[in-house]
Amino acid sequence: MKWIHNNRMNGIYLLFAAFLLLIPFVYDSRSLLILLTQIFIFSIFAMSYDLLLGYTGIVSFGHAMFFGIGAYSIGIFMKRFEATTVNFVLAIITTIVLTAIISFFVGLLTLRLKSHFYAMLTLSLSGLFLVLAEKWRTLTYGNDGFTFRVPEFLKDRTDFYLICLLSMVLLFFILKRFTNSPLGRVLQAIRENEQRTESLGYQVLHYKIIASIFSGVIAGLAGILYSISLRFVNTSVFTMDITLDALLMTIIGGVGTLVGAIIGAGLIEFAHHWLTALAKEHWIFERWIIFFGIIYILAVMFFPLGIVGTIKNIKWRRTKQTSVVKKEKELAR
Repeated sequence: MKWIHNNRMNGIYLLFAAFLLLIPFVYDSRSLLILLTQIFIFSIFAMSYDLLLGYTGIVSFGHAMFFGIGAYSIGIFMKRFEATTVNFVLAIITTIVLTAIISFFVGLLTLRLKSHFYAMLTLSLSGLFLVLAEKWRTLTYGNDGFTFRVPEFLKDRTDFYLICLLSMVLLFFILKRFTNSPLGRVLQAIRENEQRTESLGYQVLHYKIIASIFSGVIAGLAGILYSISLRFVNTSVFTMDITLDALLMTIIGGVGTLVGAIIGAGLIEFAHHWLTALAKEHWIFERWIIFFGIIYILAVMFFPLGIVGTIKNIKWRRTKQTSVVKKEKELAR
């Protein structure tokens, strides 16, 4: 039954991906294309954060450092060297290597700490990267940032939209397979009860570091796509706001669901776009961040487990009630 359910859900996901694939060819809207592209990019980033928070139980306030490394890697390569496909691939490899190494050492240094101690230390490490980007002006151009060129195949908005969509779908299924693997099950056991998992003989720290590396690399790839979408990069990619966006997307969509991260990214990016557009129509919406906060509060009130988590909980309760009724009928016979 579980295998049938999984195949059915995968079919629904692929059907929805096919629908998104057709949008540029049936609806010609530049603004919608840009909005959906941003949603795909932040969906990848939110899924990488969900791997830490939702599947391993690690709260990080410094996840933006990996996002920023990806953004600056592609920017520096495309600025300093010719904007060719080879240099683009080299930038991706550099991002993967850098994020893997840094996340390994960050994990080794910080994951021995618990709860808010770990969160605050990751925040301070992310702050170090922000200061480095501000001060190393010969490489990063400081707060002003810099523009850069991109390879030919990334210049067309439709092509870039399709690349971001396919990247999101591919990484979603990779993460889905990862979380359903034996390693992923151990990570979920750590989330539920770290002491008991350790008592069973698992090296908890090693598993946490693996999750940190995997999450950091995917966040770096999201940073690459984000920087390419703007063709500009500055120190804002290292700020706390980026990490908070991922946190809010994960919580609103549903912690530990992956698809919830995508839904959360879509809702937050759409709400941001919609509210900023309304600011041009009426002065009251100029303080759109207040309305954004109200939307978040309402989402938490009505969906305490996130949208996907709440729906799953309702379905579980109904299934449980149905099974209880069936047992009562069988006993009555």
